[in-house]
Amino acid sequence: MPAPDAPLRRLGFLTIGLFDGADPRPGHESTLRMVELGEQLGFDSAWLRHRHLQYGISSPVAVLGALTQRTTRIELGTAVTPLGWENPLRLAEDLGTLDVLSGGRINPGISVGPPMHWQDVRGALYPDTADAEDFGYTRVERLLAHVRGEPAASFAGVEGIEAWSDRVEPHSPGLAGRLWYGGGSLRSAQWAGEHGLNLLTSSVVKAEGDGEPAGADFAPIQAAQIRRFREHHPAGAAARVSQGLVVVPTDSASAEQRAKYEAYAAARLPRTTAPQGPARMLFAPDLVGPAERIAEQLHAHDGFRLVDEVAFALPFSFEEADYVQILTDIATRLGPALGWQPA
Repeated sequence: MPAPDAPLRRLGFLTIGLFDGADPRPGHESTLRMVELGEQLGFDSAWLRHRHLQYGISSPVAVLGALTQRTTRIELGTAVTPLGWENPLRLAEDLGTLDVLSGGRINPGISVGPPMHWQDVRGALYPDTADAEDFGYTRVERLLAHVRGEPAASFAGVEGIEAWSDRVEPHSPGLAGRLWYGGGSLRSAQWAGEHGLNLLTSSVVKAEGDGEPAGADFAPIQAAQIRRFREHHPAGAAARVSQGLVVVPTDSASAEQRAKYEAYAAARLPRTTAPQGPARMLFAPDLVGPAERIAEQLHAHDGFRLVDEVAFALPFSFEEADYVQILTDIATRLGPALGWQPA
């Protein structure tokens, strides 16, 4: 586990990849350009977020496939793939293929639970099996088994002129060690640790009250979850955790951009003051301002002080020029202020 003043070791970013529904190609091309820029700036990783039945990336596998051919070094991940939308065996095939094409750079992040707007989409997604589908941890265990190369069929051999494998192919031996679980509760953090996964923490946690710090302060709740994860992980204090706050440095931003960023953060601030909804979800405030000030805020953040790698989330609904400015300031101003060195 890093010391509170340890330098940031790995710097990444997360994008939702918005596009115009009437003309979707430019938005997808913009996403590809952002990741290419991230590689040029020295970022260690770039992550794509799923957005099903919305105007964001619905097929990260397809976009990552393109990125494997347009980048050479930067690691590529999903944060996160909701397994309720996926068949674990088919997803394992896609991930294995991506990892082979990328030369071992894929970091799949996954989560469990029913698909969002389940009652609206169940008839289209699982018309015959909706009531029988298991959206819990068993679905992750199935994916893990396939990625690790455990048998998926009872037959292997040659039939006629065709060769058959009893495991998912292509098999990429290092991929299982790069699987991440997106957790926001003590239970999910503990489960991920017990199963030897890496942990993705974001700007959302569950304020459960059971073993959590009192109150509605995001940072100590996130820190408690990170500690619980490492307590139950075979690697202990060395288990990997990546934090994913929304961070917007403004050093090179225009006055118009700064006003836009500050208005965005202000509109989202009320949801950070108390847990939201029956699930008691608590959101972290967006960090907007000069890199030096953001670095000070992060160094005082209980969750950040327990990690040495991050995947800062880009805000939704901004223009490509805004993302270029934000990524450039993160890589050239904020990262160095946190002790990070570009790859």
